[in-house]
Amino acid sequence: MLELAGPPVAEAVYEELKAQLAHLPYVPHLRVVRVGEDPASVSYVRLKDRQARKIGLSSQVDVFPEDTSEQALLEHIARLNADDGIDGILVQFPTPRQIRQQAVLEAIDPAKDVDGLTPVNAGRLWSGQEALESCTPAGIMRLLGHYGITVAGKEVVIVNRSNLVGKPLAAMMLRENATVTIAHSRTQNMAEITRRAEILVTAVGRAGFITPEMVRPGAVIIDVSVNRVGRNDQGRDILAGDCVPEVARVASALTPVPGGVGPMTVAMLLFNTVKAAVRRRGEPGMILSRGEPGSRSR
Repeated sequence: MLELAGPPVAEAVYEELKAQLAHLPYVPHLRVVRVGEDPASVSYVRLKDRQARKIGLSSQVDVFPEDTSEQALLEHIARLNADDGIDGILVQFPTPRQIRQQAVLEAIDPAKDVDGLTPVNAGRLWSGQEALESCTPAGIMRLLGHYGITVAGKEVVIVNRSNLVGKPLAAMMLRENATVTIAHSRTQNMAEITRRAEILVTAVGRAGFITPEMVRPGAVIIDVSVNRVGRNDQGRDILAGDCVPEVARVASALTPVPGGVGPMTVAMLLFNTVKAAVRRRGEPGMILSRGEPGSRSR
């Protein structure tokens, strides 16, 4: 079975981005906004900021207290939109209860939407236009391409219908000529549907959800979820995906958890930051497209 490890692919993206940055007459700037002190958000933001700086981007994190009002956050986003020195804006989700995620997404300038989640970028993706694309799905497509797994003509089942993963990934798979089914919590006969998949993507967030009986022999499995299932003797979290370990005996290729899709999400966030900068500031012949640094749309 082929292990679809994310770190080597992420490193390839970073090397390509560093080469791209060396030819730019400016340093793209990423601004990350965090509201509150949720431990997971603190960790994710620190990772994104550190990796951005590591490859040569300019990065800054703006931290607001937990009780920040929605209006105050939206006013801050408006200032970031108006600042020509800022190329990418990312608001770390989840936000506190008083701040609506949709209001935040609608406030971000689509040209600086490096998360690829604004209605404009989502709509452009679905209509086949050039867009800043949602990072996790874009990372999945890059991962498949790196390991030589073709999508065209394949039957793909995605067990997730979120705006973050399932919907944008379906659009990307369709663009690459796959036949796509989206399954979700109300899907009947789930195992019957997942067994059809030549490429099965699961982002349920439930450890042990996918069993060998649900997998077509020889299928490629992309396990997006990272579930905490306990602690080891050192007090560290034990992490697992949606698939039980026995699935590896049935699949032809499988992403590890951790170390699969996760590194790709950060890599594609930074890819989007450089892409946004190039599109905004203009640098002929250096437009980044579809997760392929230095290439153009096919």
